[in-house]
Amino acid sequence: MARFELKLPKMGESVAEATITNWLKEVGDRIEADEAVLEIATDKVDSEVPSEVSGILVEQLFGKDDLVQVGQTIAIIETEGGERVSIVNEAVAPEVIAELTKAVKPEVSVTQENDASLKDFSADYSESEKFLSPLVKNIAKEEGVSVAELAAISGTGKEGRVTKNDILDYVKNRTSQPAVAAPVAAVQKPVVAPVAQKAAPVSVSGGDEIIEMDRMRKLIAGYMVASVQTSAHVQSFIEVDVTNIVKWREKNKNTFEKREGEKLTYTPIFMEAVAKALKDYPGMNISVDGDYIIKKKNINLGMAASLPNGNLIVPVIKNADQLNLVGMAKAVNDLGGRAKAGKLKPDDTQGGTYTVTNVGTFGSVFGTPILNQPQVGILALGAIRKMPAVIETPDGDFIGIRQKMFLSHSYDHRVVDGALGGSFVKRVAEYLEAFDVNRDV
Repeated sequence: MARFELKLPKMGESVAEATITNWLKEVGDRIEADEAVLEIATDKVDSEVPSEVSGILVEQLFGKDDLVQVGQTIAIIETEGGERVSIVNEAVAPEVIAELTKAVKPEVSVTQENDASLKDFSADYSESEKFLSPLVKNIAKEEGVSVAELAAISGTGKEGRVTKNDILDYVKNRTSQPAVAAPVAAVQKPVVAPVAQKAAPVSVSGGDEIIEMDRMRKLIAGYMVASVQTSAHVQSFIEVDVTNIVKWREKNKNTFEKREGEKLTYTPIFMEAVAKALKDYPGMNISVDGDYIIKKKNINLGMAASLPNGNLIVPVIKNADQLNLVGMAKAVNDLGGRAKAGKLKPDDTQGGTYTVTNVGTFGSVFGTPILNQPQVGILALGAIRKMPAVIETPDGDFIGIRQKMFLSHSYDHRVVDGALGGSFVKRVAEYLEAFDVNRDV
């Protein structure tokens, strides 16, 4: 039998860690090659970690909600045949345990006798009826937690298993008690103060329903509040005549789809105009870091997308200014499709320098979007509507029906003044209104 280390895979250049959200397989379960073992999440994207081999899951080295670094071993799978390989995480180094527990160790003085006794502490955790991961065992040994104490801890893991957070919370509560002269036995088996439980909200009406926010909604809520508290938001609005764009798309959308196998929506046309305007006004393609302004070399456009569960995600089109309309359409469709299917990779949402959101999809005429930190601008696209308009001709003015929409530009007034913010959105409008109705598809 051989033992295979399942490690947290690399998920992109800018992603260094992920949180375990759910174990899909438990200890003792059979796993096939390429079968998902657990679910993980970065700041915005949820994904699965598959096994590279077939075998039996024999150890879970981390629990639900644990934060894991890329490259760390997260599980051990026993396979048939081959030689037994060494497992790095079977024995966690004392300095690692010390790092994990130093935040919960109070600086209290103990007698020399008790100090020596703690150093000599040892316990045979194999006698425990509970499943204990190597990490939990090592923390317990380092902190002098007995087998009996471990048995009394109510684990929050699957089937009541004790997780890393459980043992650290136990140590914190145990050692937070006042230091008194006591025999070693008292040190090993203290009285644990009860942990205060957060009261659940109570419905004020029998017909009300209380729903806890899911993980992504909590993150979004935190990001939005932090953005408003960080940046001085201000908006500029401009009305745009997009009649030529509407006519051109209607004329070419079927040909485009047959030739490219992609639908031609308005979004890539708008994204193309935004990318051009950012090249004209690089002062909008920046970010803020404390008292410093960072001018971005690349133009990476974030594209806000609504998920089926109502949450929002912002995949990024990298180097958008280097794409022609066909390339932009393919990028928009690819990211939008994978967002709806929950197939985005963590790196797909990283590195954005400016964001575009289409509020017109839901019928809104315009909106005042919140900045996607640390970016300094976000553009909202309103609904395209038929409107009566004054049309100027050499023979005079007359009233006609035109296709119009509003662009709403939110920007960070700490570093973007009205002249720049207004000029930028005006330039986007100029590119859209100058769209060539005879342009080749």
